Amino acid sequence: MTETKRLGKEQWFVLVAAFLGWMFDGLEMGLFPIAARPALHELLEVPPDDQLTADEKEVWEGKVGNWTSYFVAAFLLGAASGGLLFGWLGDRMGRVRTMAVTILAYSLFTGACAFAHSPELLAVFRFCAALGMGGEWSLGVALVVECWPEKFRPLLAGVIGAASNVGFAMIAVVGMSFKVTPDSWRWTMLACATPAALAFLILILIPESQRWKESVKKGAAKPLREIFATRLLGPTLLAIVFASVALIGTWAAISQFLINWTDQLAGPERPFAKGTAQLFVSIGAIVGCLIAPLVGGRIGRRPAYFGLCLLSLLVCGYVFGTVRILPESVADALPAWIASLFGGLSQYDTHFLAACGVAGLVTAAFYGWLPLYLPELFPTRVRTTGQGLSFNFGRIFAAAGALTTGRLIRDVFNGSYPRACATITLVYLVGMVLIWFAPETKGKPLPE
Repeated sequence: MTETKRLGKEQWFVLVAAFLGWMFDGLEMGLFPIAARPALHELLEVPPDDQLTADEKEVWEGKVGNWTSYFVAAFLLGAASGGLLFGWLGDRMGRVRTMAVTILAYSLFTGACAFAHSPELLAVFRFCAALGMGGEWSLGVALVVECWPEKFRPLLAGVIGAASNVGFAMIAVVGMSFKVTPDSWRWTMLACATPAALAFLILILIPESQRWKESVKKGAAKPLREIFATRLLGPTLLAIVFASVALIGTWAAISQFLINWTDQLAGPERPFAKGTAQLFVSIGAIVGCLIAPLVGGRIGRRPAYFGLCLLSLLVCGYVFGTVRILPESVADALPAWIASLFGGLSQYDTHFLAACGVAGLVTAAFYGWLPLYLPELFPTRVRTTGQGLSFNFGRIFAAAGALTTGRLIRDVFNGSYPRACATITLVYLVGMVLIWFAPETKGKPLPE
């Protein structure tokens, strides 16, 4: 299929649908960092702070942090399963119909969270909603890159990557203006069922991918067999690693536990602090998602990824404090400027919020790089399966990372969010090494 010389309304419809689908996905992903702690305070029947001693607060914080890790793991495992399931369906039955189903799933099951009467049931609903969230990403990305001219790929990757962070920012504004409490968190969940209407508009207005139609004329796709039994296996495994590094850094540190830490630092007298911090993270993430693929388009996919890993490692070390996790003898031997620079933040203030914004920029920039790079690894007939498998299988490792963070908070670091997060974000070292074993795709057309 040759590139379209002039952009038509169908291409714009496709871009808007994919953007909205991923934006509402991001809105519902961002809801949990705002609502999870109040929900757990109600469901676990946590006593008010003024009725607890310092030791009792530490115990309850450990329980809340551990359950938070379960919620994150349920989301990530559900998203991984949904990415594989709906990616496979997208290659078998088409991008548009499958994407509509994913949006319907994540909307309705997020709304169902409002009726949970236990942490266990809330985790189940979160898992079911995540099935749709995991599937929507690969379908939207495939539909856009297959419809638009190839010269726009870096820009479109940034726009799609930024979409979920626009949703994060929207829910952060809600968190800043509306106090989500143990008495009101259910209403926020129920409101998130409304994007279900978008699914029906997609079925009516959005045309199917012509690239996909042409590819299936040669015979029904067998995406799993082709990915695991051909030369695609190597790139797929590397793509899983690259997505895993990004997702672990996000879900086992920045998107959830950083917000919980903000709530802990700010205290009950500043209930809007976590919403403010999430807004700063989201604004930074939007900028990062737009910049990263443009940089990847200019200097190459591999150098861009290496740079993102290095910057994320340094910024997370600054925010959480890499020095905090070093043996005391090692920390004491460090030069004073290193100990000061990577000693970590300790109070909620303007400096802390600015650091949240920078952390969001560098750690979320991967979500602009991934929609640029992953479609370039897979031919059309297996693209949504390959993308969905790579991106969402990474969520399984991220789920393990989130559970590890929760255990570190509870069992190792005595309720300390920053020490646990500083430990888990060392994962960026893995990405810095393995990216050089991957193929460079700069300047190459999408494989047919």
